[in-house]
Amino acid sequence: MSSSLPPAFNIASVDVEGFHRDLKALRAELDANLGEADAKHLRKIERWGRIGTLLGIATCWIAPNPFSAAALSVGRSTRWLLMHHVGHRGYDRVPGLPASRTGKGFAKGARRYLDWLDWMLPDAWVFEHNVLHHSYTGEESDPDLLERNAEGTLRNPARPLFLRYVQLTLLALTWRASYYAPETLSALRRKGRRDGGSLSGAEWKELLLRCYLPYAAVQFVLFPALFLIIGPWAAFSAFCNSLMADVLTSVHTFLVVGPNHTGEDLYRFDTSPANKGERYVQQVIGSANYRTGGDLNDFAHLWLNYQIEHHIWPDLPMLKYREAQPKVLALCQKYGIPYVQESVWTRVRKMVDVVVGKRSMRKLTPREGAETAPVAPESLQAHVA
Repeated sequence: MSSSLPPAFNIASVDVEGFHRDLKALRAELDANLGEADAKHLRKIERWGRIGTLLGIATCWIAPNPFSAAALSVGRSTRWLLMHHVGHRGYDRVPGLPASRTGKGFAKGARRYLDWLDWMLPDAWVFEHNVLHHSYTGEESDPDLLERNAEGTLRNPARPLFLRYVQLTLLALTWRASYYAPETLSALRRKGRRDGGSLSGAEWKELLLRCYLPYAAVQFVLFPALFLIIGPWAAFSAFCNSLMADVLTSVHTFLVVGPNHTGEDLYRFDTSPANKGERYVQQVIGSANYRTGGDLNDFAHLWLNYQIEHHIWPDLPMLKYREAQPKVLALCQKYGIPYVQESVWTRVRKMVDVVVGKRSMRKLTPREGAETAPVAPESLQAHVA
């Protein structure tokens, strides 16, 4: 099957300093409008997630059924959404919000059980995703570079293509537990070093006791046990619906997270950017947006449909990404920077083609005199500080 890709992008043709200046001006404009509208919007999205959870709880005891599983999944995906944007400190500067809705308070300590109980440790996810992935998007140090991670397994041409599709499907059904939990813990404990090999004995113990056990105990033991007061069938139904909700949440998050930086029309990088202007350009050409606009549409995409804007400014409230998106697009068009935006289903297909080895991502032509060890990005500096 042939592919019609645009000509290779040459970063030397871009006025990266001008792009940086215009982005700084736009960011100042967005910051000046932070206020109650952002806080109100956050509370609204939280409320939608709670409604989903309550509907799931109210009906999950009747029988195993897709409605209850989907409703419970909406609640769990919403908490993932909140961790993503609140954990990125997107609401730290929004006035009127409690400390629990800031990066320093959300899911910290015992609040993990209130804000975001998932298969992984919140602190491990913050380091792996917010620090490493955002600091090194598309570079060798990016832990979530799917094309590289799939080498030797899913991209192995010696394996039948059908089996590669089966393996990818199994990954989508379980990836929060099978990939993200061990990957984030390993990244945190090894300080981002890609040592290779399996988890150490101590890491396996921590994975089981601090990651898997709390989540499984609450969602698959305690939660169903609450319905024993109604009867064994009610408890069994709640267990089945909770299990199905977990699978749905994994599939949902995989479909909106996985394709963000993977496709034959997106770039990966052999060298690090030399300055902030080039870093912003790399974040754009290494990321893809989905269809944007409207709370229902954005909620379904977990606000990851603004991936380009999010990677330029990880610490903005959700509502501001919708305001910024057409302006960032206009700037990219002004400076001749490729800006990829397609439906999530198109992006899923392109991600799958890369992951199973049918396609490969583009490589950015290194600029003349490229450095391989520039100053650490701001997100890494902030974490270390």
